This record gives sequence, C-alpha cells and structure tokens, in this order.
Amino acid sequence: MDNLLKKFFASSLVTSITLLLLGLLLIFQSEITIISISYIIGGILIALGILGIIKFIKDLNNEYKEELNIVYGVVTIILGILVIKNPHAIASILPIVIGIGIIINSATKLQYAFELKAINNSLWKSTLIISIISTIFGVILLFNPFKGAVFLTKIVGILIALYAILDIISTFSIRNNVREIHKTLEETIKDADVIEEKEDKKETKDKKKSKKRKSE
Repeated sequence: MDNLLKKFFASSLVTSITLLLLGLLLIFQSEITIISISYIIGGILIALGILGIIKFIKDLNNEYKEELNIVYGVVTIILGILVIKNPHAIASILPIVIGIGIIINSATKLQYAFELKAINNSLWKSTLIISIISTIFGVILLFNPFKGAVFLTKIVGILIALYAILDIISTFSIRNNVREIHKTLEETIKDADVIEEKEDKKETKDKKKSKKRKSE
C-alpha cells in the first residue's frame, strides 16, 4: 500500500510540475511553446503513420493481414502534417485536453477531502476548497470562453500555472495525512468485522436455542 501511495504522489507531483512549466511557457513564450507542441504532436502522428504503413508492407504476404493498417497510416501522416502546418490549431485543442485532465485529478483530491473530514482532520476544508477551485479551472479550460481573445494562450497558461501550484499544495497536504486516513479506515473495517462476527455468533446461538426448543 505504501509503495502504491508513493507512486501516486510522485506521479501527481511530476504532473503538476510539468503543467506549471507548461503554464509558464505559455505565459512568457506563447508562440514558441505552441509551435513546439505542434511539431512534437505532428511528429508523433507522422511516426505512428509510418509504422502503420511499414506493418502493412510486412504483412503483404500474410494471409491474415490487416487492410486498415494502410488507411490508418496514410490518415495519421496527413493529420501529422496538418498539425505541423497549422500550429495554432493546437491552441484551441490543448485547453480542452488539459481541462479534462484537471477535472479528473480534482475529483480524486475531492475524495481525499471527504476522507480527511471523516477523521476530523482540519485540513479537509482547505483540500476541499482547492479541489473546487481546481475543478472550476478545469471547466473554464474545457469550455474555453476566451475564444477569439488576443491573449487566449496567456490566459490558458495562467490558469494552468495556478492549477499546478494549487495541486502541488494539495498533494503535500494529503500526503502528510494519508497514513492517518488509511489507519482510520483500517480500524473502521476491523470494527465492522468484529460486529459482524458477534452477530454471526449470536445468530448461531439463537439457532441452537431454537433447535433445542423444538426437540423438547
């Protein structure tokens, strides 16, 4: 369990730091960042398309070859070229993708806020507030009301950076209290097992009494 939690928090922290850097780049180097992201995504799409075509060629003499590989390969290469040729198209897609990711991550933190509340930990309120604010940022990015604004990319960058900072704070707060949460949950489960065991014993005892009365 501890190893899984360490991996979860490490992953969450790395994601938040990456988003913070992305946000800062979008704020201070908007044009270069968007073009770089477009080239990376376009390059990946072209590479995947080439791999699809290579796989089709290799399977030409195979009785069970997949005809769709050539279609997939050509379409993916065309998409990759379009992305590279139109880097600003990524600017309208990026907020949606990141917005969905933020909402999903905020939902996880929201769950921990309620778990902190269950053990009467005072940090549950701040964790809840951060989760709600993060969710709002995610919704704003998802629906992107700033379309057509001159500083669209910078605004997106500011929202991403703010979310990343809040998420880092939330991650450290939860990490410092997660052992207490799981300890409480384990104790609750043990108490439930004890109650269930007592009820089973009582039920067995009642059955024995019932049988004894019938025999008499």
